[in-house]
Amino acid sequence: MTTDDLGHALPLPGPATRIVSLVPSITEALATDVPDLLVGATDWCTHPAELTVARVRGTKNPDLGAIRALAPDLVVANQEENRELDVRRLRAAGVPVWVTAIETVPQALTSLARLYDEALGLAAPPWLVRARACWAGPPPAPRGRVAVPVWRDPWMVVGPRTYTGDLLRRLGWTNAYDDGDDRYPHVELADLDTADLDLVLLPDEPYVFTADDGPEAFTRVPTRLVSGRLLTWYGPAMVEAYDVLSS
Repeated sequence: MTTDDLGHALPLPGPATRIVSLVPSITEALATDVPDLLVGATDWCTHPAELTVARVRGTKNPDLGAIRALAPDLVVANQEENRELDVRRLRAAGVPVWVTAIETVPQALTSLARLYDEALGLAAPPWLVRARACWAGPPPAPRGRVAVPVWRDPWMVVGPRTYTGDLLRRLGWTNAYDDGDDRYPHVELADLDTADLDLVLLPDEPYVFTADDGPEAFTRVPTRLVSGRLLTWYGPAMVEAYDVLSS
């Protein structure tokens, strides 16, 4: 019997044929490779743009009744993005749930390969093969210290033990907030807008930083608008993240 990333045993009689994904980045992967198997996704699953599966509300408040009505033989969730309570309720209703646990780039590559192999009965898709090749080498020479806000008013940043933090390290950046207990700590703007930072990256999710909303708050440190998908989504975005962010 196979197990998910948290060691939970899943009674899968064979490769999944009806999948509901509660993880936007994994939804993109499944829609790219096995669109005929994907029957449901969250409202936050925005890639690919032409995705037309049933919607089951958000990642934090999924419509469990709607999920059950789709009769999935597998629901894909993530330890960070989805609530343990929802996972427990789905399992109690007899729905197999595969929970991924991803805090580093290697974990993402391994987790997705296992999902395709053990839950779908498929070989690694081309994007995963390329992603492995892209991220296999050693990190480049250090670029400097960076911070990545994910919210403003109050300001919150990417902290330690996160996929984004590990991605930054493998791009040569040192996350200025890569310590402590809080994975997404609150910070004061004055502590962000300091000369000892080389760059502040402003993603467009979860907070939608734009040219008119974000850069104006910083007077001492350079800022760069960047796709939140490239910083936080594992899956096909990992290839694009390497191509765009490594330059």
